[in-house]
Amino acid sequence: MIKIMADSTCDLSNEILEQYDISTAPLKINIDGKSYKDKVEIDPETFFKMLEDLSDFPTTGAPSPAEYLAIMEEAVESGHTHILCICMSSGTSGSYQSAELAKDYFYEEHPTSPIHIQIIDSKCMSHGSGWLLVKSALLRERGASFEEIVGFNEQYKTNVKHFLSVDDLNHLIKSGRISNASAMIGKFLMLKPVMTMKDGTGAVVAKERGRKRVLKHYVEEFKKRNDPEQTEFVIIGYTTDATVAENLKVKMQEETDFAGEIFIMQMGVAVGTHVGPGGISMFFMEK
Repeated sequence: MIKIMADSTCDLSNEILEQYDISTAPLKINIDGKSYKDKVEIDPETFFKMLEDLSDFPTTGAPSPAEYLAIMEEAVESGHTHILCICMSSGTSGSYQSAELAKDYFYEEHPTSPIHIQIIDSKCMSHGSGWLLVKSALLRERGASFEEIVGFNEQYKTNVKHFLSVDDLNHLIKSGRISNASAMIGKFLMLKPVMTMKDGTGAVVAKERGRKRVLKHYVEEFKKRNDPEQTEFVIIGYTTDATVAENLKVKMQEETDFAGEIFIMQMGVAVGTHVGPGGISMFFMEK
């Protein structure tokens, strides 16, 4: 039996996590001197309401090795023989390193264990690692071996295309995800940055004037970049405005020939801390 696990920045909905039996180790959100577990002790709606009145910018912390280890131990007790953990990019968080430590601790406690554990540095953020998790669960359902699922992730993880844009650049500035100079130019010209992942970290690849042009950019880039053999589903993410996500889904259905499932899922608190209100994202497999 293959157990699939991750950190909470995969941002998959509770329904998807339950459907595919995916367990997550929560990141910590530090708000005005108090620590919360992502999507366990605080949800996005509560967080964004709090955000308006906070005196200090919130910070995030990786899950502890103990939290990963607890999931691994529970998986073994449930009869799983293989464990696949897909983490957010090591270039943006210590989550991957924490999971590797948990793996080391597991084998220290069980030196003769036949359990196979593989930790994947997804090089992705948010629903990018979520995309790999859902794909891995589908491969598992179809009878793929553990080695085949691991091989797919290692081969294709850098092909998961990320698009992210925001209404307010201040959160990206404060979290260091975008430079002050680039942000100030964008704010002055009323441009919205379109970001993606390059070499495991975020990078601005375009600037568009207004949300409509951002959504048009997403759809046009999907037409050019999509790998139809690998993209059997698309994930659209949002922080606070589900209507924009629904609009993007309609544009995808009306303006492309994509016939697969399009999921809409809210970003979690850890990712929302850096993205802020008004974030809209899209994820698929590019050629």
